[in-house]
Amino acid sequence: MSDMLSSQGQLTLGHLQQLMAQLLDGVILIDPAGTILSANESALRMHGVQHVEQLGGTAEGYAQRFLLRTGDHRAMKHRDYPLFRLLAGESFPDLIVEVAPASDGEVRWVHQVRDVVMNVDGGEADYLALVITDVSQRFDAEVRFKAMFNANPAPAIVVRLHDQRIVQVNPGFSTLTGFAADDLLDKTLFGLDLLHGLADLRAFRRHIENGEVVSQTEAELRVADGSRRLVLFAAQPIDVTAEDALLFTFADLEPRRQAEKALAANEQHLLAIFEMAPVAMMVTRNADHRISAINAAFRQLTGHDGAAVGQTADELKLWDGAKQHEALERMLAEQGGIRDGDGRILSTAGAEIDCLVSAEAISVDGTPCVLWAFQDITERKQTERELADAIEAVMKDTNWLSHSILDKLATLRRPEARAPAVGLSPREREILELICDDLDDGAIAERLALSRNTVRNHVARLYAKIGVNRRSGAVIWGRERGMGTRRDPGAAS
Repeated sequence: MSDMLSSQGQLTLGHLQQLMAQLLDGVILIDPAGTILSANESALRMHGVQHVEQLGGTAEGYAQRFLLRTGDHRAMKHRDYPLFRLLAGESFPDLIVEVAPASDGEVRWVHQVRDVVMNVDGGEADYLALVITDVSQRFDAEVRFKAMFNANPAPAIVVRLHDQRIVQVNPGFSTLTGFAADDLLDKTLFGLDLLHGLADLRAFRRHIENGEVVSQTEAELRVADGSRRLVLFAAQPIDVTAEDALLFTFADLEPRRQAEKALAANEQHLLAIFEMAPVAMMVTRNADHRISAINAAFRQLTGHDGAAVGQTADELKLWDGAKQHEALERMLAEQGGIRDGDGRILSTAGAEIDCLVSAEAISVDGTPCVLWAFQDITERKQTERELADAIEAVMKDTNWLSHSILDKLATLRRPEARAPAVGLSPREREILELICDDLDDGAIAERLALSRNTVRNHVARLYAKIGVNRRSGAVIWGRERGMGTRRDPGAAS
């Protein structure tokens, strides 16, 4: 009977060895005493040896030849080695261990191991087997992925596919939401109600459950304090983790939303100010010069209503004369703005309205525009003309009336003959001030640290702008307007 059992045992072991040789997984076969009976070629290759004896002969010998670490790189005690746990009767499905030769201690393989217990007659175990799968490449990929995942500044989480539980959280996501990783790990994505405000929640859940790509989608992301942040997120299946999973990445859109809200609020405030301003104003687009907005004061002053929006000033016949409009447009192009220029516009009833015209380049919703302001001075002009007529009537045929006073009366009666002072550049004003102080070109050049040619060029331009052709005329023009430190002799007479 003993010989028969021995023959039966040898036959069973031979069958096992034949089976082991056909397996792609590695198999190490030991007896209950801890002796290594056999190992297939895959198991030998996974340990970098060619013969079973090089595994150490026993569990103790194996522990002396190989150093094992856990999947998270912690050194294992001998009693925790899979062979010793196998001998102790423990079961360990899919245990991850890192394997290093004891000679240098450098990890060279990562094994996923499981236990198999076999018996011949249904009693005590006759053979114990360690089944090994080489997961080194997958483990290396996982390590690289985890390093990149944690280093990535973009907020991200990894969700296990079969139960939608969060298995990884990177620092970027913790910073964005205020959640610590432990607050989220092993919690379900839907149980936490992380994503809210999705356009089609059912479709989203279906994509997640099927492990499908979720294209970029806006949602409200729950954060630690209970509030929500607007985010743009996407989900992508990944195969670099131990289990099928989805990688979620997030972009924070909350700053953009807050900026848009602030901009909208500012625009509402500006619109309210524009509409309530007591000065008539309109906005025209640079591209086509069409009116994009008019305020209540403009409507009241000119009689134009909302139908004016979308038309040009020429189509409305707003300006009293094309030359005047062209001169103001040219001044705006050259100087970037106009301040209190003389202008005349027409109401819908054809009434002439004398105005001080100001304009400034602005941007409305990213579109280059011009803001025009019209201050009605029609009554003031009329009063000045009436005053000039009265003085002229009283002083008619009076020889002692100074030329200065006559010039001023002419200016009051014919304001269009006076070039607007706003046409002068700051440098031209400065030079005119010095001309009014009787400085010649050489003295002006020295005072302003300019060349004489430069001064002459400025003088020529300001002559053209104020409508004079000699220095004396420029002096009179400037002193009438309070320029220079000397009083106008004519005004004193």
